Amino acid sequence: MTPIKAVLFDFGQVLSLPADPVVWQQMLAISGLSDADLHREYWAYRHEYDRGTYTGQSYWQQIAIGSKTVLTPAQIADLIVADVNLWSRLNTPMVEWAERLQRARIRTGILSNIGDAMAEGLKAKFAWIGGFDHCVWSYSLKLAKPEAAIYRSAAEGLATDPGAILFIDDKAENIEAAHAAGMQAIQYGRHEDFEREMRRQGLEGLLHPVAAG
Repeated sequence: MTPIKAVLFDFGQVLSLPADPVVWQQMLAISGLSDADLHREYWAYRHEYDRGTYTGQSYWQQIAIGSKTVLTPAQIADLIVADVNLWSRLNTPMVEWAERLQRARIRTGILSNIGDAMAEGLKAKFAWIGGFDHCVWSYSLKLAKPEAAIYRSAAEGLATDPGAILFIDDKAENIEAAHAAGMQAIQYGRHEDFEREMRRQGLEGLLHPVAAG
């Protein structure tokens, strides 16, 4: 197996935890929608938001159209902020591991399906994102996982051969696409299962990198 020279992280449900249910309730209150309606419309247009078909503004306008309601500019502004907060609970073990990799001078990157307002909101909120060598925010390329081209872009941005990149994502289809792109990849679920799989694949040393002098 090719030695790992770079680790590429998904953001949602890898560097961050699942959606915050408290913030979801806030979004219901802001929008005035039922849980079922907001859930349906939120996900109906999400992939195209992530691909850059919609901006943050037009995404929420489309949700309003789909749910046969009207959202004011103030409501949309509040929903954009809340949407960032929805995915802002950090998965501390993974964030701390990324920082250890960086101190060991192992290249790190983020490859995330994410819309423009989400990406800008997260970067403004979390200064540590600036510590990654390369970030691929899907909207900026008009692509999204599991499209092959987005993996090629990530490898090029990391200046690393795909075979020497370890990609971590919570979705099986994105892991399969990473393998097809020539990357090594592990599906993330529970953290203890992830560490167990790292050890099984002979990557235990990568879990405890030595900081560069």
